[in-house]
Amino acid sequence: MVTQAGDEQIVELALSGDADAFGEIVRRWERKIFALTYGMLGREEDARDATQETFLAAFRNLRGFRGEAKVSSWLHRIAVNQCISRQRRAKVRGETALEDELEADGASYFAPAHESPAHAAEARQQTETVRRAVVSLPTELRQVIVMKEFEELTFQEISSALDLPLSTVKSRLYTALRQLRLRLAKMEREAEVR
Repeated sequence: MVTQAGDEQIVELALSGDADAFGEIVRRWERKIFALTYGMLGREEDARDATQETFLAAFRNLRGFRGEAKVSSWLHRIAVNQCISRQRRAKVRGETALEDELEADGASYFAPAHESPAHAAEARQQTETVRRAVVSLPTELRQVIVMKEFEELTFQEISSALDLPLSTVKSRLYTALRQLRLRLAKMEREAEVR
């Protein structure tokens, strides 16, 4: 049965003509890919589009999957490329996610029922502040921090997905975390002044 097979076996089934096989890959990975694209792009609508484009590109290039990396690394790489392409197009048009109105429904976490509304509002504000700081990082740093801290990928998985040496991934993560701390501190100072 397809649902019990490994990702690589499912790709083989899809290549041999099994119509349901690729659908299983999508079902397995769509949440993770969406989380990655949302973390990189910062807008739910853009993330949905990039996720869909990722799976379309993967399906069109299924024959190009050589099995040298895991299916998950291959999908992450395609998703990262989709996000970079979207960011370049947005830059050409002069758009950024930070200029758009915040998407409260996609940016907040739901508070448990026993939490006070004030506490829930504060938690949403903190989440939004972190999201803004992450989105403001340069693309190469944002990629690594989203994949490591939010997607919880290993350094090796990130290295494979981005086709970067392990040392570069670690260096970028260190730089990204340092810059993120600085940006959050600056945002906190600015909020205190208001």
